[in-house]
Amino acid sequence: MAEVKADTPDAELLEWVQKDKRRFLHAVYRVGNLDETIKFYTECFGMKLLRHRDVPEEKYTNAFLGFGPEQSNFAVELTYNYGVDSYDIGTGFGHFAIATPDVYKFVENVKAKGGIVTREPGPVKGGSTVIAFVKDPTGYLFEIIQRESTPEPFCQVMLRVGDLERAIKFYEKALGMKVVKKVDRPEQKYSIAMLGYAPESETTVLELTYNYGVTEYTKGNAYAQVAIGTDDVYKSGEAVKVVIKELGGKITREAGPLPGLNTKIVGFLDPDGWKTVLVDNADFLKELE
Repeated sequence: MAEVKADTPDAELLEWVQKDKRRFLHAVYRVGNLDETIKFYTECFGMKLLRHRDVPEEKYTNAFLGFGPEQSNFAVELTYNYGVDSYDIGTGFGHFAIATPDVYKFVENVKAKGGIVTREPGPVKGGSTVIAFVKDPTGYLFEIIQRESTPEPFCQVMLRVGDLERAIKFYEKALGMKVVKKVDRPEQKYSIAMLGYAPESETTVLELTYNYGVTEYTKGNAYAQVAIGTDDVYKSGEAVKVVIKELGGKITREAGPLPGLNTKIVGFLDPDGWKTVLVDNADFLKELE
C-alpha cells in the first residue's frame, strides 16, 4: 500500500484534515431496555436525558444522554429497536469511561441503586490512579476514573485492535487525531494508545488496545460507532478514501444528507472494522435547535 506523496492533491487533503474543526459528538450503541438504561444512567451516573426521538416507521427509538449540552459535550446516543431486548457485545468492544472526583462515592451510589460493580475501587496495577468498573443493564462496561476535575466526564471509548501502529496511523491521518498517551505493558501483554483532539484530562479520547498476538475480534451487534464533527463532510470523505487506500478500511456511506434529517454525514470503517461517522458541524447544531 503506497504512502501519499508530498505536494499532491491527496497530500493537501490530508493537511486540511489536520486543520479541520473536529470534536467527538456521541457514541452510538444499542440497548435492550431503553427506559431501564435511561434510569440507570441518570440515577447511577448522574447523566441528564438531553433529547428523545421515536421513529415508528423505522421501528426504533433514540435517547441522547450526557453530562452537558450536546453543543459542547460528548453524549451517548442509545438506540432501542422495537422488540429486541438483548445484544451481543462481542470481544472487540472494551468499555466506556466516566471521570469523577470520588470513585468510592460513585460506586457506593451505583450499588445503592442496584447496579453491578465488576471491579471494586482501587489503584491501577503499578500506578496510583483509582479506578472501578461498573456494568450497565445491557452489559456494557464503564470504567470509573478518579480525577480532581474534568470538563468532560464521559471521557473514553475503548476498542481493541489487531495492529496498534496501523490503527494509530489511520486515526491520525483520516481523522486528524493526536496520540495523547501511549503505554506498553509487556508483563500484562498489551499496549494502549489514547488518541483525541486535546489532552485526555480535558476531553474525550479513543483508547485503542492491542493484546499481544491477537489480531482479530468479534464485533457483535451492540456497539455501533462514534460520531465526530467536521466542517466539510465531502472533503473529509475524500481524505478518508485516500487513507483507506494506504491502510485499509471501507466507506459505508458516501458523503451526503440523511433522508428526512438533511444532516450531511459520511460513514466508514477503519482497518479493524470499527465504524466512524463524520457529521457536518453546522447541520448538527441545527438538529439541536
